[in-house]
Amino acid sequence: MGRHTRPEERRTLRPVAFTSFLAVGAVGVMAAAGLLTVHLRDAGDPSSDGVAPATSASASPSPSPSPSLAPAPSPSPSAPAAVVLQDAPATGPTLQAPPSAPPDVPLGVTTTAPDDAESRRVGALFSGPTGPGNHFCTASVIDSPGRNLILTAAHCLSGANGTTFVPGYRNGQAPYGTWQVTKVYTADGWQSGNDPDEDFAILAVAPNDGRQIEDALGGNPLGTDAAWTVRARLYGYPAGTELPVVCTNTTSRQDTYQRRIDCPAFPGGTSGGPFVDAATGQVIGVIGGYQQGGATDDVSYSAAFDHTIADLLSRAG
Repeated sequence: MGRHTRPEERRTLRPVAFTSFLAVGAVGVMAAAGLLTVHLRDAGDPSSDGVAPATSASASPSPSPSPSLAPAPSPSPSAPAAVVLQDAPATGPTLQAPPSAPPDVPLGVTTTAPDDAESRRVGALFSGPTGPGNHFCTASVIDSPGRNLILTAAHCLSGANGTTFVPGYRNGQAPYGTWQVTKVYTADGWQSGNDPDEDFAILAVAPNDGRQIEDALGGNPLGTDAAWTVRARLYGYPAGTELPVVCTNTTSRQDTYQRRIDCPAFPGGTSGGPFVDAATGQVIGVIGGYQQGGATDDVSYSAAFDHTIADLLSRAG
């Protein structure tokens, strides 16, 4: 089941000399987990809000080859640096420290995300009524001075235009409210040329019942200049299902400004899903960037989080 009111995103295969890679096979895992597989990630709204609209080009998803580990990453001297402070105590649901990993789930295996404080900060973006078939990308709450910001991929949308964010969405329900997107912030390189190395967007949302979203749910600190080899939890909302999925694995370096993670069954709808550093709780990437997040469901990418996204966060406030 795909998006109903927005055109399908098609990942663009950039003609850049990347090293070849093998994706992690997912057939057996997903049959056991009962998750559906959809093959194209979802694209942005052609409307504008003072931001250049995203473009899309066709690319055929590749079949999943045999399981393999990700290529050896390049070492990085950088350590994760939080751009903002940890979130203040919330006035909404009681928050807990991020879990180390879903229990009894091996690395590189995708399962339904547990309903905990971290997963509730992740939600689905909707272009119509909250309910099955209307969500098109994934976003998450981040820590900010105004306590009103969420993070997604820039290719998901170019303007607010009736978009809503539903954190903790499950099976048609919005247990933590529906939050109206009011503004979309993207970096200069994305606005001028859809630069995949700047495929991230910060969205402002309006208060709900007098509270800012971070006061209700807390927010993940934004991490910049994280090491390339980091154990991270990857979240997303597949377009064909009504539950979030999560996978924990070690990230690696795809090229100069792209992070990679091998996790099966992250299809259409998961674009914008956060890479959460398992050690620090910082969000260090979102599904997007190279091939608009990945040409197969089993490998995902993120543009590197460096001073560019830190500057964007300062601008969004």
